[in-house]
Amino acid sequence: MRISSLRMWLIVLSLSFSVMAQAQREIPEDDRQLLYEIYKELVEYKTTGSEQNNTIAVEGMAAWLQSAGFDAQDIFIGGALPHKGNLVARFRGTGDAEPIVMMAHIDVVEANRDDWNLDPFILNEDENYFYGRGTLDDKAMSAIFVANFVRFKRNGYTPNRDLIIALTSDEEGGGSNGIGWLLENQPGLLRGALAINEGGYGLLQDGEPLANTIQIAEKIYATFRVTARNPGGHSSLPRDDNAIYDLAEALLRIRDFRFPVEINEVMRVSFERQAEINTGQRAEDFRALLQDPIPQDSLDRLSREAAINAQLRTTAVATLLDGGHAPNALPQSAIANVNVRMLPGSDPQDVLDTLVRVVANPEIRVEYLGGGSLTDPSPLTEEILGAVENVTNAMWPGITVLPTMSTGATDGARMRRSGIPTYGVSGLFVDRNDMRIHGQDERLLKESLYGGYDFLYSLAVELSD
Repeated sequence: MRISSLRMWLIVLSLSFSVMAQAQREIPEDDRQLLYEIYKELVEYKTTGSEQNNTIAVEGMAAWLQSAGFDAQDIFIGGALPHKGNLVARFRGTGDAEPIVMMAHIDVVEANRDDWNLDPFILNEDENYFYGRGTLDDKAMSAIFVANFVRFKRNGYTPNRDLIIALTSDEEGGGSNGIGWLLENQPGLLRGALAINEGGYGLLQDGEPLANTIQIAEKIYATFRVTARNPGGHSSLPRDDNAIYDLAEALLRIRDFRFPVEINEVMRVSFERQAEINTGQRAEDFRALLQDPIPQDSLDRLSREAAINAQLRTTAVATLLDGGHAPNALPQSAIANVNVRMLPGSDPQDVLDTLVRVVANPEIRVEYLGGGSLTDPSPLTEEILGAVENVTNAMWPGITVLPTMSTGATDGARMRRSGIPTYGVSGLFVDRNDMRIHGQDERLLKESLYGGYDFLYSLAVELSD
């Protein structure tokens, strides 16, 4: 989104004055209490797309940094809209190496109180979990980065490079994406050798750590529209040619179709390591994915798991429907939105051609409406992989580090397109079968929050000594 330089200057200026006016925060001496207070404050800012609290939230985070002694010149707040502010803060090092960007988004998806068992915008807790919208996606990392900057300052740490926090708005799909705006309007703030982002989690199985994932690639979302049209008529005179039925048949064909398997280098390494941490038939099935051709029985077993199937191939699923115009009339049109998650390197035109062929009805129109831009995976260098493995082994001995490709989208794709290798890694361990991101009663284990806190602190030091 472009705005005039004058308007941008006014927005940045007004936000800067607002930051300076924030009340000072009392910095707790206990590290865990420090994170808890920042986390609670951030979760309880209602930063959904329907609210106008994003700037208020990043101002609150800036106040913590100012209270810890950060200079105002090292804190930037700005954005395309006054209520969609983004925070960029710099912890200055010796400059012997290029900076590292630590990015997280402070906006969250909507959450209705009636859909939850508790208030989604209060940090609720029981003996084991924190509950609330954003407790995992992505206010945990946002709060951790701020708290770690305070710890660095308090501990007198001097890294060999600048460390940069970028807390952004509208990652969840708003019209003023924060990373995109910063890259276009303030690119100098985000220059760095690499970036750390969401997208990678520790995996728990039966309550025990299984693997720590590092995301180095992600699928690309794309939107397609499938439309059936018909002259319609009176509902008392039904006919076989019905727009709703025609659309339904087309969608069932899409449901039953499987795109071909494509295993890229990222997932080849991932499947090799998953074979090592599994046993029995499951381990054999992962090893089978590395064969050419892949044994069909192994492929069928793994394809039944949604998380594995989505990493094997491009996927397409109907997500929205609109049809008919009156309860007593035959429908004249029926329309479906089909969400496609393409493997890196896919061509939307090829996907469109495939969907047209699958629908197999010249009267059904299939259109490509747009989506994310194609991005290459970040290189899996020894610098980043070695650092993640060193910290992981120190904190959770014997746990495998698992390179992976996210099936969902993050702002990491925008950073990669700008030339900054970006890696999704958090050290936040979650139940692989009960993550609840974007869902009811989103939650995060308390010990996972504090474990991720220490992991990301140690990872920054590992990369900056």
